[in-house]
Amino acid sequence: TERCATVTTEFLFSSSRSGRLHVRRNYLLDDAFRSVMALSKRELQRGRLCIQWDEEDGLDYGGPSREFFYLVSRSLFNPYHGLYEYSANDIYTVQITPEYGQLPRSSLEWYRFSGRFLGLALAHQFLLDVFFTRPFYKALLQLPVALSDLESLDNEFHQSLLWIRDNDVGNGSELGLTFSVTEERPGQPKVELELRPNGRNIAVTERNKRDYLERIIKWRLERGVLPQTEELLRGFYEVIDSRLVSVFDASELEFVISGTVEIDLRDWRDNTEYRGGYHASHPVILWFWKALFTFTNAQRLRLLQFVTGTSSVPHDGFAGLRGATGMRRFCVEKWDKVDALPRAHTCFNRLDLPPYPSLGILYEKLLMAVEETDTFGIE
Repeated sequence: TERCATVTTEFLFSSSRSGRLHVRRNYLLDDAFRSVMALSKRELQRGRLCIQWDEEDGLDYGGPSREFFYLVSRSLFNPYHGLYEYSANDIYTVQITPEYGQLPRSSLEWYRFSGRFLGLALAHQFLLDVFFTRPFYKALLQLPVALSDLESLDNEFHQSLLWIRDNDVGNGSELGLTFSVTEERPGQPKVELELRPNGRNIAVTERNKRDYLERIIKWRLERGVLPQTEELLRGFYEVIDSRLVSVFDASELEFVISGTVEIDLRDWRDNTEYRGGYHASHPVILWFWKALFTFTNAQRLRLLQFVTGTSSVPHDGFAGLRGATGMRRFCVEKWDKVDALPRAHTCFNRLDLPPYPSLGILYEKLLMAVEETDTFGIE
């Protein structure tokens, strides 16, 4: 693989207009924002995405685009940048960071960009390196939320509401809850908010607890994130026709956007083809799968990223891998440079694997190629 300093992103439009967008690797996120936000709604919906790496000979048949979406998503949705934060349950799923007070227009524009970026990834069928909470996917689909959706957001809060739902709270005297909540805001005094008019004087009872649960669930999901969510949805539907996503539920949308991160090695092997003299029972191929069997799941994901440009598996498994002209299975081809590291062709989901003389050498070379490179060979 080769390292490069800049990347050029080119949108080719089906109309007479076309534009070339320059995105520098060292300023990837800022340049991606500037480029995508400069496009009109018409261009976003009709554009065909192509990426060309500067200082490299190569055409974008899918691989460079997959890497672009992978890298931007890994940066854009990283809690380090402050736009998104981890859920209360883990450091795996992310959600919009609450912001209390007046958000500057520049910040809201980043959420609009997030929506456009998600829409482009969905429209062009590129997987992203991010997993959101369940309510986030429902917000994208503009679907109503339920009590169960809070589990992925804040399990402790979810459990407390479950207890209220499943137990008789009588006249509310023992519970002591009212239709109001105390909201803690960073760097600000605590604020009491009423869930309904005069809510602080209305006790939560067995008769009205259903209304209370509906209101507090809505408050918990919207607190501090409503303006950001509105801008994100605005950007998303500037790219995506709402009729096209109306067929999904939240789980299906998650798979389509993010795939899965758990590698099924049998599925991978069953959907791999061989070229150049390799076949399923060739000693080098047997060693290849033995090496992958000993890899951790993270190392397998790195290998998948190395060869295909994405570290996620499509929702329909390895049979759903895409290449230059549509569906293209993972391929291992014989490459006669025995002293070289394996080489990847991300546009074609192809790994060039030299016929190493032993399992130990193959394992060492494969691991070195996967762990010590951060860009991809392009054919």
